Amino acid sequence: MFGIGVPELILILVIGLVVFGPGKLPGVGKALGQSIKEFKQANADDEKISGGEDKAEKK
Repeated sequence: MFGIGVPELILILVIGLVVFGPGKLPGVGKALGQSIKEFKQANADDEKISGGEDKAEKK
């Protein structure tokens, strides 16, 4: 994925558990997932509007 292996992923999850606690961790994950989904959708909409052209290529 991003060069992250299983040990690194487990460490990130443990740190998240310590920082946010077990009660808030599902809410944080849901909010993060929604943010990524909205970003991808906005990016796709922007490419659709611009026709896939890069703004630097127009100059």
